[in-house]
Amino acid sequence: MEQDGTATVGLSDRAQASLGDVVYVDLPKVGDSVQAASSSAVVESAKGAQDVYAPVSGGVTAVNDVLADAPEAINEDPYGEGWIFKLTLSDKSELDQLLSPEDYAKAVES
Repeated sequence: MEQDGTATVGLSDRAQASLGDVVYVDLPKVGDSVQAASSSAVVESAKGAQDVYAPVSGGVTAVNDVLADAPEAINEDPYGEGWIFKLTLSDKSELDQLLSPEDYAKAVES
């Protein structure tokens, strides 16, 4: 979550590492509505294509156009320049269902 109330969506470091070198990203369009747990973007790597699921429902307010020419930004800086899209939440209570970073780390360890 950003200070202005928008959510920035991307891949975790673990997810980008398991994909390998990202070669293409199919982005949603600004203005699209996405539903929590629905496919909203596709990331392609040498290993194959992977859907990116929206963590929460809302409207897409921005997409990372840099990824059109530099999809490798996801591998190089997944928590910075490698973000995929931003959205405004339609139901803030969905945030309560997301894992904390610590819980996510425990889940992927097992």
